[in-house]
Amino acid sequence: MTITAVPVIKNGCLMVRGKVVLTGVPGNVVISPASSGSAFIGASSTSSSSHHVFNLGVLENCKFMCLFIAKIWWMIPRVGKSASDIPLETQMLLLEAEEESALDLVDEETPGEPASTNKFYVLVLPVLDGAFRTTLQGTKSNELQFCYESGDPEVQTCQAMEGVFVNSGDNPFELLKDSIKILAKHKGTFSHLESKKTPAHLDWFGWCTWDAFYTDVSPSGIKDGLESFKEGGISPKFLIIDDGWQETVNEFQKEGEPLIEGTQFATRLTDIKENSKFKASESGGSSTNLKELIHDIKEDYGLKYVYMWHALAGYWGGVLASSDALKKYNPKLAYPVQSPGNIGNIRDVAMDSLEKYGVGVIDPQKVYDFYNDMHSYLASSGVDGVKVDVQNLLETLGAGYGGRVSITRQYHDALDKSVEKNFVDNNLICCMCHNSDSIFSSKKSATARASEDFMPNEPTFQTLHIASVSFNSLLLGEVVVPDWDMFHSNHDTAEFHGAARALGGCPVYVSDKPGKHDFKILRKLVLPDGSILRARYAGRPTRDCLFVDPVMDGKSLLKIWNLNKLTGVVGVFNCQGAGSWPMKQAPECNENSTTPPAAAVSISGRVSPLDVEFLEEIAGETWDGECAVYAFNTGSLSRVPKNRTIQVSLGVLQCEIYTVSPIKVFNENVDFAPLGLIKMYNSGGAVEDCTFEDSIRIKARGCGLFGAFSSKKPRWCKVDKKDEDFTYSSENGLLTVNLQTESSSFKEIEFVY
Repeated sequence: MTITAVPVIKNGCLMVRGKVVLTGVPGNVVISPASSGSAFIGASSTSSSSHHVFNLGVLENCKFMCLFIAKIWWMIPRVGKSASDIPLETQMLLLEAEEESALDLVDEETPGEPASTNKFYVLVLPVLDGAFRTTLQGTKSNELQFCYESGDPEVQTCQAMEGVFVNSGDNPFELLKDSIKILAKHKGTFSHLESKKTPAHLDWFGWCTWDAFYTDVSPSGIKDGLESFKEGGISPKFLIIDDGWQETVNEFQKEGEPLIEGTQFATRLTDIKENSKFKASESGGSSTNLKELIHDIKEDYGLKYVYMWHALAGYWGGVLASSDALKKYNPKLAYPVQSPGNIGNIRDVAMDSLEKYGVGVIDPQKVYDFYNDMHSYLASSGVDGVKVDVQNLLETLGAGYGGRVSITRQYHDALDKSVEKNFVDNNLICCMCHNSDSIFSSKKSATARASEDFMPNEPTFQTLHIASVSFNSLLLGEVVVPDWDMFHSNHDTAEFHGAARALGGCPVYVSDKPGKHDFKILRKLVLPDGSILRARYAGRPTRDCLFVDPVMDGKSLLKIWNLNKLTGVVGVFNCQGAGSWPMKQAPECNENSTTPPAAAVSISGRVSPLDVEFLEEIAGETWDGECAVYAFNTGSLSRVPKNRTIQVSLGVLQCEIYTVSPIKVFNENVDFAPLGLIKMYNSGGAVEDCTFEDSIRIKARGCGLFGAFSSKKPRWCKVDKKDEDFTYSSENGLLTVNLQTESSSFKEIEFVY
C-alpha cells in the first residue's frame, strides 16, 4: 500500500501520511489538494454570515506548539497535548507525529540522546481566504475549530473553502519555509522573505528614543544621548525617533483640568509635520527644525540612518477629522469593533479607550496620498525610513470598508508604495502587526517587531520576552526579519537580552537614557565601526525545544540556534522561575514537597552540534561530523562529534552561547576550525571565509581576540601579511591572535604549519 503525504479525509478522520490527526471530522468539512503534498481544509454552512465557527474534528494526545494572539497586538506561544489547550486566536499549529504511532504521546527523550528519526511534523496554518481571515481554537471536549470572519457585517459567505492550510515534513523548519512559499505563490497577497529587499539598518547598532524619553523626546535629549554614546566609544549608526515628535491633540483634555484616564490613547494627529519641540530653537541648541537637527546629528555623530515613528492610522486615535491640514484625506470618525477572539483573550486598555472615543480613519482611497505626503516631507528633511506602529488597529475598523482583510491590505499596499518611492532601501519597521491580516498582506515590508515591548520595569516579563521572540520567529521569520526589540545595556538583564539579540539574526539596538550605558555589554555586540555580527537567519528554538514550555515547566532550558557563514551558534537560556505566561496557570505546588522553587535552583540540559539545523551545508562534503564547540562565558573549548552532547547548567536568567564550528582537515595532519572573535557573543559571525591551500587563510571581520581550534601549533602567523604573535594551548587546541583596531573592516589571517 502506498502512503501519500497529501492530507485526506477518510472514514471521518483527517489522515496525514496514513496517520490519524483528527477524528470525528464532520460531513461539512472538505479538503482540496494544493501543491507539493499540501492541502486546504474548508467547510460550508447552511446560512451566510460574516462570522462562522466550524468544527474540524477531535485532536487528542499529541504534542503541539501553537502561536496565538493573546492581546490584540501580539502573539505568544503555547504548548499542549489536546485541542482543549489551544486558545482563541491561534494563528499557527505545529504537531509532532510518530511514523509508527499515529500521533500517540511520545515518552520523554532520554537526555543527551539524539531525536528518533521516525518523527514527522504536521503544520496546520489558518490563512486569509479572500475577504475572510481564519484562526484556530479548541473546545473543552477537544474539538479543533476554525473561526472564519470578515470583520464587516455586510461581507458574508456560507463557503469557507481555503481557510486552513495543512502540510507535513520531516524537518519542522523546512516545513514552515516550504509552506510559506507555497502559500505566497498560491495566494499572491504576500511574499516570502527571500524575495524581499531587507532594510539597510539591520547590520548596524542602533538607539531608539522611546524608553529614554517616552513622548518627552526633544532635540536636546537626542543630542545628549548621542553625545554620551560617543564619549563611551560606541556610537549608534541608526536612530529611531519614536513617539513624541508629531503634532497631535487630545480633544478630551480640557486646559487646566486633570487628564481623563484612557483619553491619551484617543489622541489624534493634526498635521504631517513635526511639532513645536522640533521647530523652535532650544536654549543652547542650534537646530531650528527637523531638517537641521537630522543634518547636525548625522554630521556630528556619524549616524547613517534616522527613522521616524508613526502609527499606521497616523496616530493612536487616528487623525483629527476637523484638521485643516488633513481634511483632504477624507477622514471619518469610526468606533472600533473587536472580534470575539480578541475579547475572549486579554482585553487591551488602549482598545477599550478607542471603542469609547473612536478613531479618525483616513479613507483607504486617500491613504497613499497621506503616507506619500508625510514620507516625502520626512525624506526632504533627511529622514531615511519609518517605524510604523499600532498596525493591528485596522482589524477593528473593517465595517464599511469591505472587512478587516480588505482595509488592512489597502493600507499596507499604500504604505509599501510610499516607502518604496520615498526611502531608498525599503527602510520600514512594522510594529504591533502580528495578526494574520498583516502577515499575509506583507508583500514588500521586510522587518517587523517579534514580540511585545521590552519592559525595563517589569522583572517578570524578561524571560517571556526571549521565549516569545524565538517562538514567534518560526512563523514571522519566513515573511520578515524579526525585530527582537530594543533593550537596556545598563540593566539587570542586559547580558540575557544582549546575548539573545546577538544570535537572533535581528537588529541590535538599545533605548538607554543618556549617560546610562554599559559599554562592556555593548562591546560584546558592536564592532568599532558600529556594525554588528548578525547571524544569517531568524533565531528559533532548537528542534528538541519546540514542544516544551521553557518558561513554566520548571525543567526545560530554552535553546536557540542560528547559522553564520562558516559556523553555527546555539544560545542556551534559563527562562524558568522568573515569570508566567498570560492566560496560563502555574502548576500547583505540593504543600509537602521539599523541592525548592524553580527560581532557586539551576537547571541542566544538553547541547549538541545537531542542535544547529543545516550545519552540514556550511561544513562541506568532506566533513566527518567533528566540531569545535566554544562556550562564550566559561571560555571552554571542546571537540564534540555531531551526535554527542555536552552538559550545561544555568541559574535563572543566566545564559551561555556556544559557537559550533565544523572541524576540517588541513594537509592530512591538522584538524582546524575557526571560531571568530571570542570576546563577542556571536563569535563566529566574524568569520567571512576560510581556505586551505599551502597555508590556512581566514578572512575575518572586526578586531579583538580571534580564536580557532587547531590540533597542532602553527609555525607562524601573519595578519594582513605581517608577522603577528599568537598563543596556543596544547591542552584544548585553542589558538588565538589579537587583531588590532585599524580602519580596515576585514583582515586576512594566515596560519603556516
